[in-house]
Amino acid sequence: MFSKFERMTAWRYLRAKRKEGFISVITGFAFTGIALGVATLIIVMSVMNGFKAELLNRILGINGHISIVASPDFSFNNYKKAVQEIQGIDGIKMALPLIEKQLLVSASRGAEGAMVRGINTEDLLKKKVMRDGFSDVDMDEFNGDVVVLGDKLAHKLGVYVGDEITLISPNGKVTAFGSVPRIKSYPVIGTFHMGMFEYDANYVFMPLEAAQKYFGLKDAVSVIDVSLKDDKSLEKTRAVLEKSVSLDAYVYDWKQTNSAFFNAIDVERNVMFLILTLIILVAAFNIITGLIMLVKDKGRDVAVLRTMGATRGPIMRIFFMDGAFIGIVGTIIGVVLGLLFCHNIESIRQFLQNISGRDLFSPEIYFLSQLPAKVDNAEVLCVVIVTLVLCFLATIYPAYRASKFDPAEALRYE
Repeated sequence: MFSKFERMTAWRYLRAKRKEGFISVITGFAFTGIALGVATLIIVMSVMNGFKAELLNRILGINGHISIVASPDFSFNNYKKAVQEIQGIDGIKMALPLIEKQLLVSASRGAEGAMVRGINTEDLLKKKVMRDGFSDVDMDEFNGDVVVLGDKLAHKLGVYVGDEITLISPNGKVTAFGSVPRIKSYPVIGTFHMGMFEYDANYVFMPLEAAQKYFGLKDAVSVIDVSLKDDKSLEKTRAVLEKSVSLDAYVYDWKQTNSAFFNAIDVERNVMFLILTLIILVAAFNIITGLIMLVKDKGRDVAVLRTMGATRGPIMRIFFMDGAFIGIVGTIIGVVLGLLFCHNIESIRQFLQNISGRDLFSPEIYFLSQLPAKVDNAEVLCVVIVTLVLCFLATIYPAYRASKFDPAEALRYE
């Protein structure tokens, strides 16, 4: 497609002489802009993907795909049979009976609102995220009247293993003098770390029997947590469960519960893609500027080539190759920088935090304790294609202008 003469001439024009240093500087800015734009776009998109994927894995690792929740005045008394029937439905991986209630947790340093989850030990160990989160807890002790706190919640309350906390529930016993809050103290046998701030700072786990006793539910539960084998069957399975439950229960899936949050992430991700693409577009304009100045500077050379028999086609291809070279090499370097940054993003974050002395990824804001990054090969390919198209389009006008040079006019003023 490109002759040896065209390739050699294009390469020679890229190596600016000392008197053409300003042109070289503009070319360098265009080259750097392309590389940084591509790298930044890959990094931001990967972080957004990683954030969404990690958050989804944590949510589905702690909660199921579908939750069957009893109404406030109702509970699942025959939950063991219900769990067996639900697990027999095609596509369901497991169904776990739970008790989830909000209450107040009090300790020596103060009090915090929290969510108490009652769960059987064997059920807790069925999920990898919870199993890993409870790795520092002796699960043989997780029976009777004991609790396990999230490490962030324990830190806020100033509670350590072996201390006691007091659970205070406003929905207590009804007496002749009114409703009396439920108040009971429990020893803390350990703390868990799920890696998701919302749970580590707000959840208290206790054995299911202890929760039933505390909330006065006898042999009943308030929630049946359902996990699927494949998320693709979510709508179908949810419809089956809605038909099978009574009017005193509600069926929610994870998309309904977290729809606003994940929709916000998708919108932000798309907007960031459009905004960061403008960086590449600005760098492409730098290519136009650099090539126009190069064409003007090489006017005499172009005139000589035209008088020696070179047609407009080779002249246009020479300058097109110069612009394309800047775009291609800048894109390659940008992709390499972006991928290296993504694969080492947590180490880079820790390094920058140590230098600045500031928390660059606060778990209180972002819900996760580590900065995630997930590279999507299709997105990287899309970034590369968009960048190359913009760069190639940017070279067309300068190359066309060079091919239209009138050799007689160019040599007249030299």
